[in-house]
Amino acid sequence: MFGLKIPLITLALSGLIFLFIQFKLAWWKHLFNFANYSLMLISTYYVFVLTGGTVGATDFSNIVPYTASLTVYFILNVVIMWFYFYLARRPSLKTILREAMQKQILAEVFTSYVSTLVLSLVLTILISQEPIFGIFLFIILSVMLSFAFRNFFNLYKEEEAKAKMDFLTGLYNHGYFKLRLDELLSENQGRSFCVALLDLDDFKKYNDANGHIKGDELLKFFGKFMNDKTRGLPYIAARYGGEEFGIILPDTSKREALSFLNKVRKELNDTYFPGTEVSPLGCISFSAGIVEFQKGTYSSSELLSKADKALYFAKAQGKNTVQIYMEDHQYQQEFQYAKEIDALEQQLQIFLSKDIYTYQHSKRVYSYATEMSERLKLSSEEKRTLILGALIHDIGKLEIPRDVINKKGKLNAHEWEMMKKHVIYGKEIIASIKKYDELLPLIELHHERFDGKGYPYGLKENNIPKLARILCIIDSFDAMTTERPYQKTKTFTEAIQELRACSGKQFDDFYVEPFIQMIEENYQDKLAVEKDPVSV
Repeated sequence: MFGLKIPLITLALSGLIFLFIQFKLAWWKHLFNFANYSLMLISTYYVFVLTGGTVGATDFSNIVPYTASLTVYFILNVVIMWFYFYLARRPSLKTILREAMQKQILAEVFTSYVSTLVLSLVLTILISQEPIFGIFLFIILSVMLSFAFRNFFNLYKEEEAKAKMDFLTGLYNHGYFKLRLDELLSENQGRSFCVALLDLDDFKKYNDANGHIKGDELLKFFGKFMNDKTRGLPYIAARYGGEEFGIILPDTSKREALSFLNKVRKELNDTYFPGTEVSPLGCISFSAGIVEFQKGTYSSSELLSKADKALYFAKAQGKNTVQIYMEDHQYQQEFQYAKEIDALEQQLQIFLSKDIYTYQHSKRVYSYATEMSERLKLSSEEKRTLILGALIHDIGKLEIPRDVINKKGKLNAHEWEMMKKHVIYGKEIIASIKKYDELLPLIELHHERFDGKGYPYGLKENNIPKLARILCIIDSFDAMTTERPYQKTKTFTEAIQELRACSGKQFDDFYVEPFIQMIEENYQDKLAVEKDPVSV
């Protein structure tokens, strides 16, 4: 109708107006939009002319040029917008073609374009006959269509969001989780990523004690908690089913994933929720299994199966732990060892049912020992002995009177001598079982000092078994950082300083630094809070 000059001037003016109105939008997006429409207008105009179209004429003889030019307009717009989303998301060519060739999307796009462009043609004819009324009608319809399309788009986005969200927890649902995992596998170009499955520990016990409504509230709380912990990160957290959850961690190694989930797990342990007193730990906890993508993995089912095995192993280890997937042959020995941990923990819970402090202390020392054993070059048998010994090292406190155990203030000389005998009592209790004789040195000697000033025998340096020296560091660190009736609690930073100050004296200096490195890597959240208490 108007040739090329007037549409390009109009485009430039509207571009300036939008630049002023949407000033927060990145400049390159405005430039891209202007370049997109300029290319479409110029190409459409020359196709119209080259196919015999007459500028200014609005009769039936121009039907072929109209059709050809509008087809080019449509194709160019779709191709350029696909290119834009490719730059924004960088999907694989396979993903682009799969999404582009979906029949429903093609039908919706084609119908919308044909309807809009035919309407434009009708308005152009009207403008040629009644310029003022035609322009007025064109503006009214344009504004109304803009609002209609915007409302339709927002409605579509809301329904799309509902379709991929879990109603109760506010996390993504199982279907969307699998879809994103499949896309990540198809798009993967050698990039590392991990998948983790999480399961709330003892959820059935919580449900039985508090009712299903409270159980739903706990799931809702955990969903919000996971949303908060993954906000701002490229991770995808979803409810996988029941009390089981999944996380996709793009561009993340298995060690980074382990560190992240351990921090989340420990923060959850420290977060109170009503009714969790019925749980063995007296808090919310989860077990998790992690698998890292490796070349040769072609299906999401394979990854999820491996993550599930790691999760099952984490449960068997005594719960409230995070486990990285190992090859199947490695699990045979480890599962037997995990059963021993579970059996010992159940006995410990029964024995120490009236001494919650000692039970929780033993669980924390067990967790530190598990993490420390991964860092040190221990044999499988040494690892088993250290972890089992850490779990029951204070079993002898069963024989110490409760008023001494729970006394506030410093113990007198008689009470202190009584307290020191718990290592002998513990040895006698475990020795009577016969099955765990290899744990006796850890139970009896974990209070010996490297400088020979410990108890019960005053052993020195290498005369103290290696694993007992390691357990001494772990046990002392937890004792310093946990509230006790008879001593002041230290922060993690203060406890680290104390370990270094006593390195080579109370503690074997060979193991002090590896333990500190483990704490600094796995408990960065605790150290960060201590450095910046105002932000809490």
